[in-house]
Amino acid sequence: MSIAPSASFASTLHIRDHCLCLHAQRAARTLARRFDEAFRPLGLTSGQFSLLNALNRPIPPTIGDVADLLGMDRTTLTAALKPLVDKGRLVIERDAGDGRLRRLRLTSEGAAILAQAKPTWIALHEKIEDELPSALTGDDLRLGLDALAAFERPEHPAAGPA
Repeated sequence: MSIAPSASFASTLHIRDHCLCLHAQRAARTLARRFDEAFRPLGLTSGQFSLLNALNRPIPPTIGDVADLLGMDRTTLTAALKPLVDKGRLVIERDAGDGRLRRLRLTSEGAAILAQAKPTWIALHEKIEDELPSALTGDDLRLGLDALAAFERPEHPAAGPA
């Protein structure tokens, strides 16, 4: 029988105060709750808004393209698509050139709800950026978060061999 190593309370406090993952998750949850509340009258969640926005492009993206953009695995994305498909806000279609691929197309109803939601997003987003400490701009924060997200992309040196 092995004995699990004991973690000191001091190490717990150090991790609490320094863990980038904890701080990023807490901030993400806080932001999601604020946007969920703002989008509630429209029958949208913050995640659904992001998903619909990711589909708003001239050529319908593949499931893989959207999963990569949103930093989601395909299984999680597929589950997130279902309520939007059920509400008629998007359709999943076979790719004309490669039947193995599925493309996600925003419907006219999906485009309409996205257009309705954008002023809400703009107003809340401006408010949140105004609430940031004066030494931290939204651009600084995005740059740092994008740098962290880049660790998973194969072209990033820290991701290892492709």
